Amino acid sequence: MLVIYHDLKQYFESSLQESLLRNNKISEFEHIRNNIITNSSKEEFGDFQSNICLTLSKIYKRNPREIAEEFLEIVWKTEGIQKLCESCEIAGAGFINIKLKEKVLINQLISNSKCSKLGIPLITTNNRILVDFSSPNIAKEMHVGHLRSTIIGDSLSRLFEFRGYQVLRINHIGDWGTQFGMLITQLKDVFPEALNNANKINLGDLVEFYKTSKKRFDNEEAFKEKSRKEVVKLQSGNKDSISAWKLLCNESRKDFNSIYEILNINILERGESFYNKFLKDVIEELKSKKILVEDQGAQCVFLEGIKNKEGKPLPLIIQKKDGGYNYATTDLAAIRYRFKKRPDGDNVNRIIYVTDHGQATHFASIFQVANKANWIPKNCIVNHVPFGLVQGVDGKKLKTREGETIRLKDLLSEAVRRAKKDLINRISNENRKEEVDFIEHTSKVIGISAIKYADLSQNRITNYQFSFEKMLAFNGNTAPYLLYSLVRISGINRKNNLKKDPIQYNNIHFENSLEWSLLKKLLKFDEIIISVENDLLPNRLCNYLFELCQIFNRFYDNLNILKADTAIKNSRLALCFLTEKTLELGLNILGIETLERM
Repeated sequence: MLVIYHDLKQYFESSLQESLLRNNKISEFEHIRNNIITNSSKEEFGDFQSNICLTLSKIYKRNPREIAEEFLEIVWKTEGIQKLCESCEIAGAGFINIKLKEKVLINQLISNSKCSKLGIPLITTNNRILVDFSSPNIAKEMHVGHLRSTIIGDSLSRLFEFRGYQVLRINHIGDWGTQFGMLITQLKDVFPEALNNANKINLGDLVEFYKTSKKRFDNEEAFKEKSRKEVVKLQSGNKDSISAWKLLCNESRKDFNSIYEILNINILERGESFYNKFLKDVIEELKSKKILVEDQGAQCVFLEGIKNKEGKPLPLIIQKKDGGYNYATTDLAAIRYRFKKRPDGDNVNRIIYVTDHGQATHFASIFQVANKANWIPKNCIVNHVPFGLVQGVDGKKLKTREGETIRLKDLLSEAVRRAKKDLINRISNENRKEEVDFIEHTSKVIGISAIKYADLSQNRITNYQFSFEKMLAFNGNTAPYLLYSLVRISGINRKNNLKKDPIQYNNIHFENSLEWSLLKKLLKFDEIIISVENDLLPNRLCNYLFELCQIFNRFYDNLNILKADTAIKNSRLALCFLTEKTLELGLNILGIETLERM
């Protein structure tokens, strides 16, 4: 209903200008025009409301109801208002309640139903966005800590793609650094044959051998020295060292990709190593722009507004005392490359980093340095999208009983196992018989969707408690509830061949309040999509879809659809058709696969 809203806003702003001119207060226009029209706080008040006359009463020093009467005289002169509005009534101290004409709402229903994107317009300019998410580390398995970045990043990418943006989904994996010195040294010591035969090692071995190599690095001086020399060999391009590094990366990649396949995540790997060739240029350019300051032998930037515990400006180290580089150097090289024009860069207009809240200061520092260096062009945007921790039901960081970090693969498998157990019980209780393929596919969709939705339905900024029982429940704000509601709606539409025989829209009309409630909720889909796009909060879409299902189920439970008179049946089927399309689109944006049966 955004198009209607924007038209109303324009008409009310024109009326506001005329009122201000009459009262010699036109200079106030820019200060008070914002939020001149808002959604109604309650459905019985109408579709929109305006509090502008209460604001004008302070400027005119007059009674707001008297001002409202004069204001509405101006409003009703507008031809557009006459076409859109059934009524504009004064309420309370001077509020204006706005009710749209029924035909306006029905025409919007018809228009949205015929549009593949439900009336939501495509972006045509400044439309290249890079979303940096997931980012696991080589030689370490993905764990529960990677869950939120991966799911949130994918959902935001899907939303931007839906809106028509060109989206670069980048996996900035940790595939470089001093840790590879100890890993390669350990590999050469323990698995020298693996350099020529990758089948001699698998990820399970790699994870354990990462722990072993770290223990040796911390406790064996000779091993530590060999590891440091191995880093130099790797950075200088030694053939055997590069071969070992590639082996470690390839083995890790297999595990990452298996999880991305389960989660249906598309992402382009571009690790830290990609930016190695640009690190020296970063240092030289910062020096030439007199941004770097030497502090205790290291090259630093002292940041404005970011201080240490002593209250002193916090330095961001760009190059270490020994000449080595760090995460900050790589991240600056990345942001510099991403905004550069092609073929020297990605030529994006916006970069979104999806990481945990603990990296907020780091990214604020990176953005500040990049701005100082003029690496972020005018009219381009950088966003850090922080998120909280995944906690257990005890409110503590989610771990195994032994205190270990939970592997993401195990978490996903457990969700599917529980979903399968519940599905088999339901099939038995309903005396149904289902094929093995149906059970396997359905339980996988329910289990994975439950984990995704449980995460996305929370405000990402806060921590949330992980509970299989809650996320797999068929009531409440859960994926199973939404999937079941969609199956219910799709069943109605299938029975009436709506896919093959479209709705007849020439005589749509509604009389029941449940019909109007559902219609008005459906027409707010565009508003929610734009809200998520602006604020990067997928939970708003989740809440909308949940409320839509609740309203539809009340509509379905209280009104006869299939046995109603032809005209009424056709009108109600139009609502079913648009509800199905809206739920399918919304769930797709969240990265949730849908089902025909459950």
